[in-house]
Amino acid sequence: MSRPFAPKVLTANDLLDGNAVWLTADDAWSRNMADAELLEDEAVAQDRLLFAIAQSDVVVGAYLVDAEASEKGPVPVHFREAFRTRGPSNYPHGKQVEV
Repeated sequence: MSRPFAPKVLTANDLLDGNAVWLTADDAWSRNMADAELLEDEAVAQDRLLFAIAQSDVVVGAYLVDAEASEKGPVPVHFREAFRTRGPSNYPHGKQVEV
């Protein structure tokens, strides 16, 4: 038996700088996961994934990840995505300094 669909957000990496980005409801890419569109319907999530994959001139490696709603917007469910929200960890600047 398959698991019930859990809410998701779409993430990818910016093609030019490699930063993690999340797809917003207005078809933009944001570096802030809280701006992401929370997808609560599996068919809509699959459609949005196809949209993201077609943007190969903007992002690479688009995929769906589990997320939860919060007062500030979607938040990660798993450690990997929480880690990605902090930005690249190979240098001490940008989002890494803010943590």
